[in-house]
Amino acid sequence: MVRPLLPMIRRLHFYAGILVAPFLIIATITGGLYAVAPTAERVVYRHLLHTDSDRPARSVAQQVASARGQHPGAAVTAIEPAAAPGETTRVYVTDTSLGESERRTLFVDPVSAAVLGETVTYGSNGALPLRAWLSQLHRTLHLGEPGRLYSELAASWLWVVALGGLALWVDRFRTRRRAGGTSWWRVAAVERSGTKRSRTLSWHGAVGVWLVVGLVFLSATGLTWSRYAGANIAELRTALDWERPTLPTTLPTAHHHESGGSAAISPLALDSRLDDLLVVAREQGLDGRVEVALPTGPDGAVTITQTRQPWRFSVDAIAVDPNTMAVTARLPFSDWSLPAKLTDWAIQLHMGILFGLASALALFALAILLLTVIVRGYLMWWRRGPGTQPGDAPSRSTWRSIAASATPATRIAYAALLAGVLLVGWFVPLLGLPLLVFLALDTMIGRRSTPEPQQESVVVQT
Repeated sequence: MVRPLLPMIRRLHFYAGILVAPFLIIATITGGLYAVAPTAERVVYRHLLHTDSDRPARSVAQQVASARGQHPGAAVTAIEPAAAPGETTRVYVTDTSLGESERRTLFVDPVSAAVLGETVTYGSNGALPLRAWLSQLHRTLHLGEPGRLYSELAASWLWVVALGGLALWVDRFRTRRRAGGTSWWRVAAVERSGTKRSRTLSWHGAVGVWLVVGLVFLSATGLTWSRYAGANIAELRTALDWERPTLPTTLPTAHHHESGGSAAISPLALDSRLDDLLVVAREQGLDGRVEVALPTGPDGAVTITQTRQPWRFSVDAIAVDPNTMAVTARLPFSDWSLPAKLTDWAIQLHMGILFGLASALALFALAILLLTVIVRGYLMWWRRGPGTQPGDAPSRSTWRSIAASATPATRIAYAALLAGVLLVGWFVPLLGLPLLVFLALDTMIGRRSTPEPQQESVVVQT
């Protein structure tokens, strides 16, 4: 069923490679830099993230009091206590001048309780300025919402280009194997002999085979952050109940009455209970680094959540009544649905966090190899033509010729395939609309370039 479609796939791969590749190059370079950003920021911001003090740590209450002294008029919203020697404590305070998902963060030496410095962090992973800047570069090119179209276009077409190229390369190798008995394992082997163009083609195809799984993964996970396809994905996850569950943060009525009605606990009183809250968290199995989020109203609970760290595959959370120290709600990672777990792991892997330095280096290597594949694709196009001129596009295949060579069962399969393409095009608009434009223009060009059949001349004898 696929073989009659190969001319169309080849032509689509050709045009997509030329027109979409510039967006892919930008996304690849910025994505590769972002992948190593979590590792780089531990070096760039070592003066904030690490301390050489090795004496016993002071209480969390004393550390928070030191941070409050730096911003007397600001409220403390959350704390990330140091979880191991050499780490610093993060104290988050309010700052109305910051944008969405940004937080004013103070870094405190847990031994001396001295504030080592402060900066703005971004997102739930607490990205420092370098990583936050690279994140926005990769996502929007620092152009705001209009800039998101570039990254969505790249993510929308990456999997199409990768899978189309795989189909073409496997078909080409199948033909070569029938002619010369080449082993199948060489489908992913780079040939070192032949002309410049054949060696370039071999690298382009063989390395593409190695990368295709990673490219499809990056495309799928990247679309979750996109504007249009991302909104459709969010609606689908909601409809299928695949979303990340939420922890109830409102105190139950019984606990609320036991704590004396609606009077909120004072910030200083709450600070004095921070160390006890950490004890409760450890007793509930929340080990490692955690974030303690403070309530904003009298009915709010303190929430304690394990933070994202390399090689941590689960994040548990609890809600605690700051008045009674009773645990009012639990959200273990085991309660998440399997799709929610897989989505969370996939996103952390896309960001280069899940396996720490190993995943960061793997993503960086993937980016470098993808750049070589794209560049060699352009070289093939240039060497396709005579002399120093770029070559023409591959020959087209018409729907009429495809239908003429198909059996009834195959035609049904083609109809189902077409319906699937239309569905995917609607779900991923920046794939569907350009694809529709391509097919329409290619059809018009094909009709104009096809010579009209000549009528036979009739000779009349007299």
